[in-house]
Amino acid sequence: MDGGRARARRWADEAEEERPLKVVFASPAEHFTDAAPIGNGSLGAMVWGGVASDKLQLNLDTLWTGVPGDYTDPKAPAALAAVRKLVDDGRFVDATSAASGLFGGQTEVYQPLGDMNLEFDISNQEYSSYKRELDLHTATTVITYNIGEVQHTREHFCSNPHQVIVTKISANKSEHVSLTLSLNSKLNHRVRVMNANEMIMEGSCPVHRLHENEASDASGIGFAAVLSLQMSGAAAKVVVLNDQKLIIDNADWVLLRVTAASSFNGPSVNPSDSKLDPESAALRAMNMSRNLTFDQLKASHLKDYQGLFHRVSLRLSQSPAIEKINMKEVGEAIKTTAERVNGFRSDEDSSLVELLFQYGRYLLISCSRPGTQISNLQGIWNQDLLPQWECAPHLNINLQMNYWPTLPCNLIECQEPLLDFIASLAVNGTKTAKINYQASGWVTHHVTDIWAKSSAFNEDAKYSVWPMGGAWLCTHLWEHYQYLLDKDFLKNTAYPLLEGCALFLTDWLIEGPRGLLETNPSTSPEHAFIAPGSGDHQASVSYSTTMDIAIIREIFSAVISSAEILGKSDTPLVQKIKEALPRLPQNTIAKDQTLVEWAQDFKDPEPSHRHLSHLFGLYPGHTITMQGNPEICEAISNSLHKRGEDGPGWSSTWKMALWARLLNSENAYRMILKLITLVPPGDTIKFEGGLYTNLWTAHPPFQIDGNFGFTAAIAEMLLQSTPTDVYLLPALPRDKWPDGCVKGLRARGDTTINIFWEKGELQEAVLWFNNRNNSVLWLHYGGQDAVATVEAGNVYRFNGVLQCVDTWPLDKCAF
Repeated sequence: MDGGRARARRWADEAEEERPLKVVFASPAEHFTDAAPIGNGSLGAMVWGGVASDKLQLNLDTLWTGVPGDYTDPKAPAALAAVRKLVDDGRFVDATSAASGLFGGQTEVYQPLGDMNLEFDISNQEYSSYKRELDLHTATTVITYNIGEVQHTREHFCSNPHQVIVTKISANKSEHVSLTLSLNSKLNHRVRVMNANEMIMEGSCPVHRLHENEASDASGIGFAAVLSLQMSGAAAKVVVLNDQKLIIDNADWVLLRVTAASSFNGPSVNPSDSKLDPESAALRAMNMSRNLTFDQLKASHLKDYQGLFHRVSLRLSQSPAIEKINMKEVGEAIKTTAERVNGFRSDEDSSLVELLFQYGRYLLISCSRPGTQISNLQGIWNQDLLPQWECAPHLNINLQMNYWPTLPCNLIECQEPLLDFIASLAVNGTKTAKINYQASGWVTHHVTDIWAKSSAFNEDAKYSVWPMGGAWLCTHLWEHYQYLLDKDFLKNTAYPLLEGCALFLTDWLIEGPRGLLETNPSTSPEHAFIAPGSGDHQASVSYSTTMDIAIIREIFSAVISSAEILGKSDTPLVQKIKEALPRLPQNTIAKDQTLVEWAQDFKDPEPSHRHLSHLFGLYPGHTITMQGNPEICEAISNSLHKRGEDGPGWSSTWKMALWARLLNSENAYRMILKLITLVPPGDTIKFEGGLYTNLWTAHPPFQIDGNFGFTAAIAEMLLQSTPTDVYLLPALPRDKWPDGCVKGLRARGDTTINIFWEKGELQEAVLWFNNRNNSVLWLHYGGQDAVATVEAGNVYRFNGVLQCVDTWPLDKCAF
């Protein structure tokens, strides 16, 4: 075996060893963003880890204010006609003002379930050796500390197979576990103790979104949580206090289980009509685990979780200079994660990048599973009745970014809630399209909620006039097919939704004064421009923004390709799309050599705006490529420089991915440096972006999309693809990560890939396919290109110069 392959196999062997992947704290949480998140997709908790008193702050994904809504407005067509006329007349300020007539009502609000409170009898004794760790390999949070000579341990995890939060409290000496146990909630609720080992909390969400200090009408979605207690020890005893609390004394260990359920029965069912009984459902879930031991519950949890998490591994070495700096830590106390973030600018510890990459995968597994709701603005973790931005999924970047990692990072099952939700949006969106816009197909806008709200949500035109949310989401349907090549999915799920989306878009496009098909009205999400001839007044409504046209081009291309696969190319819709595509406005370059964001080269009052909407065609879209559009890509590079490096966490990670698509590893890495900055807790933040102590990304405040965007962007730096082409290490920062390997990434075309490199150069790539028919695959690395004929069920090994050096059957492999 040659030296390069020997080194690559060494890396492969080392990668099999479990690298520590822990978020480490040296003290109990003082703020929400110091706590450790656990979850099983629908049920979640934040582990605060106090000593004298502690809490698990609980969430359930179906707890929202409100009831199903009517997302139509018969007055909207007249308002639309007025706005269009003002745009045609070039009166953009007036058009922006008039667009308030398209407002479709506020979204509803995600609600917290409550708290499980633990009060410990430690008799004011001092504690020492405190540690709290979230282990990504096991999806458990463990807290340890000493009081005198006794070590106390708490272990928490959230099981998907048994739909239960499990907590074990123990000590290394018998009869040293004593605590008072209770449940409470900020929602209207009541708690009752059923017996000495079980209590139930039940309540309901408000039927209307609340304002500060407003009383709740509490007739919306109902909920129930069940807390079950087991304990061991000859001297252990438990008493009931005021039918509200359980007091446990002198136990050797205590095992707690929490289950929860709600009356939510889909976005079209009013809670008052729901036949679901939350208490019965929560008790049924509890009965699934009631007779199982802690070890049995944990074994089932690990089998389920690790089956997803361990599909992908990442190992990055550091340059010798950085390695030397980090060697100073050998023998010293383990750093907290906050200390590692604080020191990243000086030590550039690549293992922290590994941790943050895998943390995004951990969070996605924990907040989005088959059958659950979609990941919202904070995943499933929220402690407030009035959270920032309602915790509502935003469709102009947040929801899409939440699901960017699912396909490339081998978490395909985690995307199922998104696919289900798109179908729900299409139901309501069909009514909105018909009544509000007198159009066929379906539409949805900027912000939605559990009721699949499809109408515009804000009177400010920067937010309300953006009927492209559903279209952007539909690009995920085509991506899902391109990764899996599942023709049944394309036929039965993706194409009907894509078809409905395209029907709306073909009706939405109107012939403009330039003889082109235009969108009118049109905005570039959350951004404004200086309206010409207005005396420097700002406006946001014009026509045919670059993002509008990029999304439409992406959808039209997907429909044409899908139709070819399904034998539907002769339908009237496909013919109409083929006629429309050449009549769409083209990308244009501004005077300052950036990509034009609006239909005209308007003056930008905020050049460093957080959104990068006009760059959509490059990423996450595919209609702009380095190979096919070099001049446009240069303009995009100039646009990114103009936007600058500052911005919220999600904006930073979008810039990472864009730089990766531009094959610019240096600037992609610069955005990593920018993001890995410690955000102080509390509300007074002097900068945007950064990471909290628990590695959540900050807007600020906390938004989870930046975590998912980071994971997706790292994958994009290491692997890019089309269904016929694979680009290996396209944006690898070779001087920062000279040696490394990544295993289990997915590429389009039903391809799974392991990549090994050393001294900044590719050593080996291993590829395999599950369902792909015999076909030609092009490999690209640096300036090298190679073609291989591949087929399903085989594994192929390529060396550093893209020669196929080995082939063997997939069923002979362990992976």
